[in-house]
Amino acid sequence: MIAIELAVVLLFIFIGARIGGIGIGFAGGAGVIVLSLGLGVPTSQAFIPVDVILIIMSVITAIAAMQVAGGMDWLVQVAESFLRKHPERITFYAPIVTFFMTLMAGTGHTAFSTLPVIAEVAKGQGVRPSRPLSIAVVASQIAITASPISAAVVAFAAMLAPMGVDYLTLLAVCIPTTFIACMVGAFVANFMGRELADDPIYQERLEQGLIKLNTEQKREILPTAKTATYIFLGAIAFVVCYAAAISGSIGLIENPALGRNEAIMTVMLAAAAAITMVTQIDASQIPSAATFRSGMTACVCVLGVAWLGSTFVNSHVDEIKDVAGALLSDYPWMLALVLFFASMLLYSQGATTVALMPAALAIGVAPLTAVASFAAVSALFVLPTYPTLLAAVEMDDTGSTRIGRYVFNHPFFIPGVVTISTSVALGFAFGGLLIG
Repeated sequence: MIAIELAVVLLFIFIGARIGGIGIGFAGGAGVIVLSLGLGVPTSQAFIPVDVILIIMSVITAIAAMQVAGGMDWLVQVAESFLRKHPERITFYAPIVTFFMTLMAGTGHTAFSTLPVIAEVAKGQGVRPSRPLSIAVVASQIAITASPISAAVVAFAAMLAPMGVDYLTLLAVCIPTTFIACMVGAFVANFMGRELADDPIYQERLEQGLIKLNTEQKREILPTAKTATYIFLGAIAFVVCYAAAISGSIGLIENPALGRNEAIMTVMLAAAAAITMVTQIDASQIPSAATFRSGMTACVCVLGVAWLGSTFVNSHVDEIKDVAGALLSDYPWMLALVLFFASMLLYSQGATTVALMPAALAIGVAPLTAVASFAAVSALFVLPTYPTLLAAVEMDDTGSTRIGRYVFNHPFFIPGVVTISTSVALGFAFGGLLIG
């Protein structure tokens, strides 16, 4: 029976992947119906990540308010100015920009605004655009596992807390290891593909007049942009400081009236209120913002996938522990491999985390192994169908950022695998110093 139930889980994950986007959440809910009513699997023990969903909603609301007030446009202008000042180092500076924008915003979709700039700066410098574009997309994905306000980090921190690994320790491991890994990935990407001048596809497109070199465009920045951004960044700083104050390792506040998760929700909603009132934006425009829509999509995806996965795992946790427990104990790196392949299908770091990490910890995986492997939930670049990846392909009119005929032979694959592998290896090394 367990084989049939597993087949049902995989079938509905596949269906969700085929639908794409929010469809993964839809298919997850349908799968729960088949497991429970069709096969008699109880749902009473299923883990529904309510806190994660509420945190996504709260954070995205604040980000959307900042976007409506012009904050995102201002951040993009700052990033563009930085990139154009150092065009010769575009392959290394592009992932720095997308990494820190994702780190601050908790969503990789911030990369959409910077990808056209990266492509233009690279092209103007004679650098093959696929090099900075590929690692920039990868950096925007792996930075989710280091963002203090991302759903994946908040959910994982809650799972680790009973095991003695607090929120600050998780960030202390993930932020430096993922950033260093991105720089290693950039080094590898810098040598990938022919030089732009030697690329026959580029030469052909150049002769046909299909390549245009755009000059720097002056964006119209709303006068409220900086104020909204400072309010949002101040809210993030407050959340991190408050989490430090109530943590067991620092313990400045004992028996806090407001828990960490509740603090993130309330502070982000308060930040959205402050942005709305101080900048006097139209609050009715916030639900229409692109970031708000993407965040609500993420909520549905996390709900469906987590419900489906936990319904299956929690009903067979003992059998799974017998089979996988010893294997992961002998080969801890295999957890990273499982997370890597799962995230390829689930298309969400948060969904992969809430679907698989509780099962891994339940069967006895060491906290160090789980933390070190965390970056592997970011393998969204493997299948060339993720939105930011497709956007990078579309924005490169030189033709250097292209999908090969064998699906996997695209410029994102090798830098992505190198970045995740490096992050996992550094996670074991650096995490061993902080996690007992």
